[in-house]
Amino acid sequence: MRKTLLTLSLAAVLASGNIQADTTINGFASIKAGITTGSDERLYGYDDTLDFKNESLIALQIKSDLGDKLSVTAQLLGRGNNDFDVGFEWAFISYQLADNMTINAGRLRTPFYKYSDFKDVGYAYDWLRVPQGVYGLGFDTIEGLTFYRTAQIGSVDSTLQLIFGGYDGEASLSGTEVSAKIDNVTGITWELAKDAFSARFAYLTGKTSIATAPVTLAPGFTVGDLYGALNANGLVPLVAGIDIDDESSNFIGVGLTFDDSNWIAVAEYTRVEVENSFISVQKNFYASLGKRFNSFTPYISYERENNDAIVSIYQPYAGVLPPQLLVPVQGLVGSQERDASTWNVGVRYDFHPSAAFKAQFSSEDNDTSGQRNGVLAVGVDLVF
Repeated sequence: MRKTLLTLSLAAVLASGNIQADTTINGFASIKAGITTGSDERLYGYDDTLDFKNESLIALQIKSDLGDKLSVTAQLLGRGNNDFDVGFEWAFISYQLADNMTINAGRLRTPFYKYSDFKDVGYAYDWLRVPQGVYGLGFDTIEGLTFYRTAQIGSVDSTLQLIFGGYDGEASLSGTEVSAKIDNVTGITWELAKDAFSARFAYLTGKTSIATAPVTLAPGFTVGDLYGALNANGLVPLVAGIDIDDESSNFIGVGLTFDDSNWIAVAEYTRVEVENSFISVQKNFYASLGKRFNSFTPYISYERENNDAIVSIYQPYAGVLPPQLLVPVQGLVGSQERDASTWNVGVRYDFHPSAAFKAQFSSEDNDTSGQRNGVLAVGVDLVF
């Protein structure tokens, strides 16, 4: 993971042993194993060989109170699918402006979702993993600042958050790791809660650039080669409509929760758009219902992904594009199409005040590929 100067500075502060700092260390871990239900199936990084590393992780969070309303926090995390190489997931300073106002600056978790701050802390939710159809955007952090303000509106608790920053690192595009840069990230989240009910709204915008040129379309033929061939044929406007270079992008998220300590119901809907590019408009949601029986919480959830390929990009050029260029353009645009639904059934068992055993079966129907994939996973989530 790329370490910025700010990250290294924060690490130095935390490691300095400053006797004036009141330092606390917490941690969490997930030990999970999974296997698909068929030899030709693959889902969430699993195949038909039992895998104990794919979703396992361990993390430490260090917080130092420097006094005078100033604190510094860092979270180091190692993932099993990355051979447990440890990197800074979070690293930021906090200053309390008032009793109900705080500003954070540094490397921060991007607050796209209800469980954004706890996405890796499996103990914080009942599922074995967060719903991937909604939570699989491809990146989780920004470097910038956030402003929190809590308030009471009548009998309703209000939490408002403003976000400013950017991202420069790796992102996942159709399962491929690519370099991505998102500038001028600006956003707002607002959560309202009363008794067992809560509602959350998020809206973020930015300017997105993704280095798609190295992506392979066919043996010996990359997206960069395709752009070059299109430009050579005088199709510069088509390249401009496909590539991802400083394009306006936006994220909308809406969430609802009911939790009365017996029943828990959660639903989230997200919409992601990168304008003037081959990235499809992603419209995804999930709904989940669980019932607590003392230490046991069985649950069921449903996820839906509806990402239509933007064929309108190349349709005006279909009559002039030679087949050797039309086919890869269609393939590139079509790679973003995804029409899938997933059912999850599982149970959580809190066998210890700081640990929970979980088992979950997930079955995905991918109408785009015509394939059904299933995975059974078990694991232990704990905090310490």
